[in-house]
Amino acid sequence: MVALQIRDVEPEVRDVLVRRAGEKGQSLQGFLLELVRAEARRSRNAEALRRFEGRSDGANDGEASAADIIRREREERMARFGLRGETEDG
Repeated sequence: MVALQIRDVEPEVRDVLVRRAGEKGQSLQGFLLELVRAEARRSRNAEALRRFEGRSDGANDGEASAADIIRREREERMARFGLRGETEDG
């Protein structure tokens, strides 16, 4: 394991971090280590998402949305049975 050191931290900033750590029942060391690990995870996640930028999952490749397809099928079914379609407005 490596040790990290942060210099020139204002006392007010340190006080806030100590208070936040205490609220979580952690030491300042444990709290800061958790923050650093979380940042590293987010960074890995962002890298993974960047690899998929510009790719299509196929969900939006069609011309019609799911709602459009359902609406069209409902209208066709209503026409087959000779029923008048009702709008949402009444």
